[in-house]
Amino acid sequence: MKLWTGRFHKELDKATNDFNSSISFDSRMAKEDIEGSIAHATMLGECGIIDKEESQKIIEGLEEILSDLSSGALQIDPSAEDIHTFVEGELTSRLGDAGKRLHTARSRNDQVALDVRLYLKKQCDLLYGQLSDLVKVLCKKAEEYSGAVMPGYTHLQRAQPITFGHHLLAYGEMFKRDLSRLADTKKRMDVCPLGSGALAGTTYPLNRLRTAELLSFSGVTHNSLDGVSDRDFCMELASDIAIAMVHLSRFSEEIILWCSWEFKFIELDDAFSTGSSIMPQKKNPDIAELVRGKTGRAIGDLTTLLTMMKGLPLAYNKDMQEDKEAIFDACDTLHMCLTAFIPMVDTMRVLPENMRKAAAGGFINATDCADYLVGKGLPFRDAYKVTGALVAYCIEHTYTLESLPLEIYRQHHELFSEDVYEAISLERCVNGRKVLGGPAPENVRAEAKHLLQETEKMEAAYSACAG
Repeated sequence: MKLWTGRFHKELDKATNDFNSSISFDSRMAKEDIEGSIAHATMLGECGIIDKEESQKIIEGLEEILSDLSSGALQIDPSAEDIHTFVEGELTSRLGDAGKRLHTARSRNDQVALDVRLYLKKQCDLLYGQLSDLVKVLCKKAEEYSGAVMPGYTHLQRAQPITFGHHLLAYGEMFKRDLSRLADTKKRMDVCPLGSGALAGTTYPLNRLRTAELLSFSGVTHNSLDGVSDRDFCMELASDIAIAMVHLSRFSEEIILWCSWEFKFIELDDAFSTGSSIMPQKKNPDIAELVRGKTGRAIGDLTTLLTMMKGLPLAYNKDMQEDKEAIFDACDTLHMCLTAFIPMVDTMRVLPENMRKAAAGGFINATDCADYLVGKGLPFRDAYKVTGALVAYCIEHTYTLESLPLEIYRQHHELFSEDVYEAISLERCVNGRKVLGGPAPENVRAEAKHLLQETEKMEAAYSACAG
């Protein structure tokens, strides 16, 4: 069944039909398409645009189709042009003329715009829940390892001492921002385009607000051209997903480093690792590597959407059929990655003794040594120079700042005394960084609790939003 055959005298070429068809990917919106049609038929009956009895007949027919699709009694025809054509064709075959009245005051243009919004709102909910779960796992582990000293890095060089809990909370903050972006995107997505028609609305006395209410939208679109041609919500969600994937990729990169023998800060659970077909000693972080790799895919989906939309005049153009594969793939990718990533992080074994050993070997308390001299009255720049000379001496003579004899300290500056060893102890270095946002264990525990509370508040607010 074609919805546009009146104007044409020849069947569409089969190869061209296959090229034109979107059923292979938009069939996943069958439920949303039927939900939208039920709301539309309800409104048509209530407004007297079609007979109330016929409206009810259409609704029951649509409900039966949805039930049959869910049970497997009805299979989607792969030769159909799109999911909208399939559903309307199936309805008409069951009801006859009544089924033909469903499309009154509606175009496929506003229909597909509706279906995509309905589907993506649900995807937002799914991804929001998963990202919230990840933040909660990070908060739990951060509190558990709030006092585990490790090196903090810049340029992948050991820089200053921090704690593992503090490091995890940095990612917690990233994912919290991802949650905020998702919530904003869903809010802007939450308007109903049905009633925009092909591009110019309709002369039928529709009650668009009623349709929006039936579909749990918070409002309606206010320009018919924009209603059918807007795909900002797809691009925005794809952007949210790409950014979240970048965060996952950065985290994955660190996990890959941390579980290498060169670091050995963590060990991944066997359930989230693979081995080698030839090297029996190998334990590979394949999950983290795949997340890192799939990030490129999500970025590509965003690029596809941006490039597809950039040259389109108003209103609807067939190019916009390409929106669905890209945004569906982006949603699937993030969902799949989070499904594997969350339990991988939750079950990984942390090795604090190895972290502490690495922290002790990289002169990461040098800043604290300089601060010690500043506390004795030396200007910071002079203290910096003295400490740099001490580090150079330690490297040349295979000392650490902790093991360097006091007499050597005093050769470099007379302000050094026995209390320098306490000042540069790694634990003291970390514990002393109590400034808001710093890595002191008490800070980390407080921030883990705060982040958890904020995430739960955000969840509650998100759930309370209409739709």
